[in-house]
Amino acid sequence: MTNGPMTALPSESRLSLAQPRVPVWVVNLGLTALLAVLWPIDRLMAEYMDPYFLRILVLIGINVMLAVSLNLINGITGQFSLGHAGFMAIGAYTTGTIMHYWRPEGPMIPVAIVALLILGGVFASAAGLVIGIPTLRLRGDYLAIATLGFGEIIYTLIINTEYIGPLRVGGASGLHGIPIVANFFWTYAGVVVCVVCVWRIAYSAKGMAFRAVREDEVAAAAMGIDTTYYKVSAFVIGAFFSGVAGGLFAMYQGNLDPAGFRFMRSFEIVVMVVLGGQGSITGSILAAAILTYLPEQLRFLSGVWRMIFYSILLIGMMLLRPGGLLGSRELWWTRRRIEPPRHPVAS
Repeated sequence: MTNGPMTALPSESRLSLAQPRVPVWVVNLGLTALLAVLWPIDRLMAEYMDPYFLRILVLIGINVMLAVSLNLINGITGQFSLGHAGFMAIGAYTTGTIMHYWRPEGPMIPVAIVALLILGGVFASAAGLVIGIPTLRLRGDYLAIATLGFGEIIYTLIINTEYIGPLRVGGASGLHGIPIVANFFWTYAGVVVCVVCVWRIAYSAKGMAFRAVREDEVAAAAMGIDTTYYKVSAFVIGAFFSGVAGGLFAMYQGNLDPAGFRFMRSFEIVVMVVLGGQGSITGSILAAAILTYLPEQLRFLSGVWRMIFYSILLIGMMLLRPGGLLGSRELWWTRRRIEPPRHPVAS
């Protein structure tokens, strides 16, 4: 046996999680402080800000939740879902139908909001589980068609259902008279929770399995990763936050129109994910803000020309940046890195 130096093989380098620069408890404390600060900010905005721009900010927050939750499915896990509006509709109608009959007052309002948002998210994630188990064995175009069909099924059920037991759904005429209790605070509290949860899933040890499914599902399965489990998990988690966003939308709008949850709504959310960069959470946030604000700024054009100009801008953006605004990168540093090969000391 030789006693010469041993050289580390390239295969010894491995993907791991570096130690965070800021302790986790400091990050959690900062997030708690951010949630607390949102309340006085909401009061100041309600008093001094133009209601039109405040409404745009709230809609941006709802779209951020939808885009980030879909990015977990389409970008990070590499699936292609076209039924996200269906999950949003389930959350919206679950929350709106109950709030239509139960109008909480006083200290019960915050409790009711949190409980109904969670309930709407649970119902949406249950639907994601039901549709996910049989369809996520499909890939590519077949999965897209299956999820598109699911969204249309939800829309068809809504327009043909007037009542579920004693609860009014509204059918094709929509659901009206929902108490307006959501505001900037509740919307961006939901945004913070959604972004933090998806971020910590994506940039964790479990997140490596989600990304492995995206890169090469066959190779991931050969390495022992249960690809169906991770695909369904991404679908269920994404559906949950889409349902929460739908609940916020119902409690902010006060009215629900079934036509607002059709294929075009799902397509808008997909465009946000693609424009921001599939796999980039901060890219989805940027794209959601841009694609919510931009159509409002194009209202000086007539309806037809506004959509033509808007579409040309999107086409130009995708030609110049085919990978999206950020590609798969983030705006700030993450904890993931490649460790360099380790060279053992010569024996």
